Amino acid sequence: MAYTTIDDPSAHFQTKIYTGTGSSNAITNDGNSDLQPDWIWGKARNQTYNHNVFDTSRGLSERATPDQTDAPNSDSTTITAIGSDGFTLGTSANLNGSSVTYAVWQWKANGGTTTTNDASATSVGTIDSVYQANTTAGFSIVTHTGSGSAGNIAHGLGAVPEWVLTKNRNTAASWANYHVGAGAEYYLELDTADAREAGSSVWGDTTPSSTTFRVGGANTKTNSGSGDTFVSYCFTPIQGYSKFGSYTGNGNADGTFVHTGFRPAWIMGKRSTGGHGWFLFDDVRDTFNPTNQLLEPHLNNAETNDSFDIDILSNGF
Repeated sequence: MAYTTIDDPSAHFQTKIYTGTGSSNAITNDGNSDLQPDWIWGKARNQTYNHNVFDTSRGLSERATPDQTDAPNSDSTTITAIGSDGFTLGTSANLNGSSVTYAVWQWKANGGTTTTNDASATSVGTIDSVYQANTTAGFSIVTHTGSGSAGNIAHGLGAVPEWVLTKNRNTAASWANYHVGAGAEYYLELDTADAREAGSSVWGDTTPSSTTFRVGGANTKTNSGSGDTFVSYCFTPIQGYSKFGSYTGNGNADGTFVHTGFRPAWIMGKRSTGGHGWFLFDDVRDTFNPTNQLLEPHLNNAETNDSFDIDILSNGF
């Protein structure tokens, strides 16, 4: 087991599966530690409903859909409250349809408490931002208003993020991914199966630093100049807890081994050089190998027992 500063990962991330009731429904997590979530991503497993994303920075009434380019919409009936160890669902079938099964992934940031960075006053970055950061687990939620000019945005992690996922909150636009495995001169779109695309206007061809990530000039994905607001989810690797990178496939039934140094609980990836879709696995929907309960972040498809499967191992997959 790799050395880690995180004794119990369930204090910072948990997967919860449940069956919807169609009426107000309090969901309690199952981990060793209580988890009060700040970022909630959920999907119906047996229905073709959209993916759903909520967070405590934007507020629970703003629902975003990772498989769509649409701007987030107002929604007060999906998640109605955050608890000390879970959340309460309203009547919406998005996450609580009667007899529908769901998977929800939850991350802890800073309990909804945010820090405002006035870039001109702090000299950290050049575009003002508001963030809530969990530096122990390497995760922060950042909001900013587009400036239309390339600039740097404070993320609050105190370490270099290797994955940044950004969504325009006002205008229809694809979800933009900066990922260390693809490089800062490229971006990946969460809502499509497209290969990585080159574009300096998205990440400014600049790798993030320990204090900021960079966005390019006027573009609807990360920094339009029309007063649009944006939300970004930022991750930095924590030894023994999280890892971000790339691998090269070998085309064999006994596929490539990807070393993480710990047993991963949540695995998401995509072929970056070809038009193939995203895949998402976890160790709760499947508790033994092979792990093959596939959900696809770019599609609203129901979960499939696909021929594409992985083995989740003690030190990788």
